[in-house]
Amino acid sequence: MLKSLIVGVIVIVALIAAYILFVLNWSYSSGERAGWVQKFSYKGWICKTWEGELALVSLPGTTVEKFYFTVHDDAVAEKISRVMGERVSLRYDQKVGLPTSCFGETRYFVRGITDTLDIPLGPGVVLPNPAAPAASAASR
Repeated sequence: MLKSLIVGVIVIVALIAAYILFVLNWSYSSGERAGWVQKFSYKGWICKTWEGELALVSLPGTTVEKFYFTVHDDAVAEKISRVMGERVSLRYDQKVGLPTSCFGETRYFVRGITDTLDIPLGPGVVLPNPAAPAASAASR
């Protein structure tokens, strides 16, 4: 009786662990979003994660849409912290079915960041980023 109970508990724990590993390694979707990082913080009671907010503006004068995201990689989090307030493009994977918020508050996990040198104002209208010359000189 006790042996079958222990085996049953072990099987249930193994199935839960296999499910979590599957969900963490499988992406429902992948994509890229561009905008300005306006909020980024390291938070959580027990499971600490980097949580951020990207302001997406398609045209001047339109309502700002916010993209909430989570970062697990400390190197990516450091890059995001350095470009706060600048226009960037974030590469992300969407994870669906995670059982708790311990993995992050959102379903969007950022895995990379790219500086965006031009600011599009509309179709065919591009404004050069004033920080671009300083950024290119700093990278040399």
